[in-house]
Amino acid sequence: MNDRRFAFDWLILPLLGVVACLILWSLSSATWAPKLPSPWKTWEMSRVYVVEPFAKRGELDQGILRFTWYSLILVAKGYFLSLLIATPLGFLLGMSKMLTRTFDPVIQFLKPVSPLAWLPLGLVLFGKSEPAAIFTIALCSMWPTVVNTAMGVRAIPQDYLNVAKVLQLSRWKLLWKVMIPATLPYMFTGFRLSLGIAWLVIVAAEMLTGVPGVGGFLWQEYNSLIYEHILLCILTIGLVGFILDRLMSVIEARFKTA
Repeated sequence: MNDRRFAFDWLILPLLGVVACLILWSLSSATWAPKLPSPWKTWEMSRVYVVEPFAKRGELDQGILRFTWYSLILVAKGYFLSLLIATPLGFLLGMSKMLTRTFDPVIQFLKPVSPLAWLPLGLVLFGKSEPAAIFTIALCSMWPTVVNTAMGVRAIPQDYLNVAKVLQLSRWKLLWKVMIPATLPYMFTGFRLSLGIAWLVIVAAEMLTGVPGVGGFLWQEYNSLIYEHILLCILTIGLVGFILDRLMSVIEARFKTA
């Protein structure tokens, strides 16, 4: 019975959702949005990018997985840079009310700024597209980690800190034995949100700089009015984002059980 329930919840229902979306897509292309390619036409036009996912025929004519790999490398650089900055910053803000009052207005001011605004500044600062993209990804994706880490530090039960004082733990041991384990659920919430934002930003960064990647390919096909390839890029972006989120949830579960 449990196996049937598991199959129904995690296989049949998701498949029904996918089928419903495909039907809606097909009806839309056949009725009120005639310029929208149907699922079958999208597959026909995009098949070469899928069945030869790592082929390289030109700078912006490559397999979809090769484009995805380029984007993932850039995202990884910007994302890990954001974690290196955001995690200690979150701890500092969580431990000091004075720092929070000082820098919270700055954080709230910077958080809503679009990557489309940061990227030109990155190009001015660094002069090259890759470091500008890394700068933009890191700056846009760091805030959820900063905010959630700070919240986690403030939520540490006072009893934990009292026990640490009784045991006369050093600051280093207090950090590693008490504060980080207690804050970890909040940190991973920030990590997951930051990763999602980093993956979103890469599309805008590649579209503006024209570098090879899913975003660069999408922008090229938009300018060429090849709507089938635009849809291929959208599906790829969504699928990769879904996989990244699931991978992060698996890592989070491993840390919780460790």
